[in-house]
Amino acid sequence: MSPAPRLDVGVVGAGAVGIALGLALAGAGHRIVAVSTSSERHRDRLETAMPQVPVVDEAQVIERADLVVLAIPGDQLAVFVEGTAAAQLWRPGQLALHTAPQFGERVLDPIARQGVIPLAVSPAVQLTDTGLDVQRMHGAAFAVSAPPAVSPIAQALVIEMGGEPVPISDADRSVYAEARAVAGDFSRAIVDQSTGLLREIGVQNPARLIRSVIQSSVDAALDRSQWPDSNPGLTDLRPDER
Repeated sequence: MSPAPRLDVGVVGAGAVGIALGLALAGAGHRIVAVSTSSERHRDRLETAMPQVPVVDEAQVIERADLVVLAIPGDQLAVFVEGTAAAQLWRPGQLALHTAPQFGERVLDPIARQGVIPLAVSPAVQLTDTGLDVQRMHGAAFAVSAPPAVSPIAQALVIEMGGEPVPISDADRSVYAEARAVAGDFSRAIVDQSTGLLREIGVQNPARLIRSVIQSSVDAALDRSQWPDSNPGLTDLRPDER
């Protein structure tokens, strides 16, 4: 399943996801040959994270790379793909990997028709645009969507980055994206509410006090979700079993 030989990788979009995937792929032995970004803040981050990688425009990234990581917002992805297809920027045999949670591989159809191999890989982890992001991805699940013949390539890339590939069909990507968003939104809301209550009573570091409660509660809920009909909740147990 290894995508050998090592690939020349270009990254379009240098936000948290683009930089994290670029660093993870570099750590797996691939060569990051070019990055593009229109953000000065992201350019500053690149100088720290990938100081030797040239920052060029999108067309040059596509020209230089065997694997192009499209780490751009989902609402811009289809337009970008259609525009680059119309401009004939791609070549047959290139790999195009996008990271938008809500789309599978079919959003890449305009360039797939030109012989590009379409892959959709979304890390199911909250990235924070810090040096800890690559570590956070290690062991995390990645939603993977690709045509059956090339799905092993996407899965191998995820494994190389230290992740666990979880196949999600193109048709089901919108549900995956919704579940991911709900989990993130509710987690932030719960943390904000609980730490706010503690601040009201003068606790100076509420995160320290509440962190273990939140983490253990989430872990317990996730454990129960694996066996919804057979795993009792804490309140269903006798006192000596709790």
